[in-house]
Amino acid sequence: MLSFAKELWKFMRVRKKFWLLPILLVMVLFGSVIVLLKGNVVAPFIYTIF
Repeated sequence: MLSFAKELWKFMRVRKKFWLLPILLVMVLFGSVIVLLKGNVVAPFIYTIF
């Protein structure tokens, strides 16, 4: 997992794709919330967002 993060950071730095960082952080945040809350409690809120 750490090598993937290093490679992703290297890609963003070389290709000047720093705009991807906030998108990836939000995706990781939503994913961790869903996993931690087991999806049942959060599901109605996720459906209203999208």
